[in-house]
Amino acid sequence: MPDVISMTPTQCKMARAGVGWTVRDLAREAKVSPDTVVRFETGDPLRERTVDAMQMALEKAGIVFIAEDGVSEGVLLHKRL
Repeated sequence: MPDVISMTPTQCKMARAGVGWTVRDLAREAKVSPDTVVRFETGDPLRERTVDAMQMALEKAGIVFIAEDGVSEGVLLHKRL
């Protein structure tokens, strides 16, 4: 079973860019406020379930999160056929 990746603020920004979402788009899809997305992306700690909701919304849009390994972190975008 693959490791569960917990999204970082940097990955959140990269993922939004990858799917072409604004802060408001992610907030709508994750059912959180736009301020919550901004707070997370600027490094404020959030409840785990809130981050999970944002991550799941991005994964549903085709994002795959790559684990941070001390050197790099990232995201992949699966294109929809």
